[in-house]
Amino acid sequence: MQNAKVIENSEGARTTPSVVAFSPKGELLVGIPAKRQAVTNPQNTFFGTKRMIGRRFDDPQTQKEMNMVPYKIVKAPNGDAWVETTDGKQYSPSQIGGFVLTKMKETAEAYLGKSISKAVITVPAYFNDAQRQATKDAGRIAGLDVQRIINEPTAAALSYGTNNKEGLIAVFDLGGGTFDVSILEISNGVFEVKATNGDTFLGGEDFDNTLLGFLVSEYKNTENIDLSKDRLALQRLREAAEKAKIELSSTTQTEINLPFITADASGAKHLNITLTRSKFESLVNGLIERTREPCKSCLKDAGITTKDVDEVLLVGGMTRVPKVQEIVSEIFGKAPSKGVNPDEAVAMGAAIQGGILRGDVKELLLLDVTPLSLGIETLGGIFTRLISRNTTIPTKKSQVGNHVPIPPELVWLCFVSFLG
Repeated sequence: MQNAKVIENSEGARTTPSVVAFSPKGELLVGIPAKRQAVTNPQNTFFGTKRMIGRRFDDPQTQKEMNMVPYKIVKAPNGDAWVETTDGKQYSPSQIGGFVLTKMKETAEAYLGKSISKAVITVPAYFNDAQRQATKDAGRIAGLDVQRIINEPTAAALSYGTNNKEGLIAVFDLGGGTFDVSILEISNGVFEVKATNGDTFLGGEDFDNTLLGFLVSEYKNTENIDLSKDRLALQRLREAAEKAKIELSSTTQTEINLPFITADASGAKHLNITLTRSKFESLVNGLIERTREPCKSCLKDAGITTKDVDEVLLVGGMTRVPKVQEIVSEIFGKAPSKGVNPDEAVAMGAAIQGGILRGDVKELLLLDVTPLSLGIETLGGIFTRLISRNTTIPTKKSQVGNHVPIPPELVWLCFVSFLG
């Protein structure tokens, strides 16, 4: 796969924000143009919807998200969480994802000069079946036949391992919305996932929200004005928080300067706060610490210790945060590798998987696992596990249970399946 390439989008960037917006004139904007106008149109600019895909409106995580985003989250007729524009139009997270995938499809078609109908899509390793199916729906909305859904850490390992690297690899993937950790063994072209774990509501957006809350609180303490009531001011603060977070990965101090952030009876008000890296780290320390337990569980499920791990790969933009790298070193007892591009490794791995499916890459074999246990409801409302988490897939399992008398007039049976 020496010919694998990350294609630049129409704006000339190698990455595209998963942001979708509808302008006041009803124009659909995707990626950088959508993100650029978010300050003036926050209620019609949708980001972070990947965390809602396949989720119910009543899910506690959805309810928590409703208080953190400037746009409206509503209950769909089927009970799922959807988003709504100011003119009352509703969209499912799959539709929003479909708009993003359509842009990706168009970008690839413009570069290759031919139409594209098939795709490999990556998802967080800890996505459940409903979330994976909803991701496939997004692909179909974009006019793509989704050939395979693969886990993001696995894709990153594929990208890393094609350079004849072997051994036991830990992939620490902290992205914009989710966190995953996977243990893989690479040997003679075989990529075998030993275990995976994660948190589908832990990522860069949580870091942004934490910093946003701090800025709102600081301004209220000094100026006695609550910026959380002003959607436009809040969106400006959100963008400033993200920018400050990024800058603090390469510098020890940054200045957040937002003139004319609001106004009161005395006139225009400005915001100017100096933020140090140490203060930022103290604010988000609780979020970073949440990565420890999934890592420990993953090592335990894989049946190994940190001494067995040959290398730790960092994936996802949030792994550029120095404190995150420090915690990774503490967890695994070794400094993480800088051998892959944290932003591009997953996409490169998906391209390699596409090559495997096409038959262009014959020397590689991927053996992934199911992240969650699978079972059914049996007599008495009991959950009976059939397939344990971290079982290599594809797999099958049969089990004979107690016989229950079935009335002769019964024409169908309902089996309730569970993931957990």
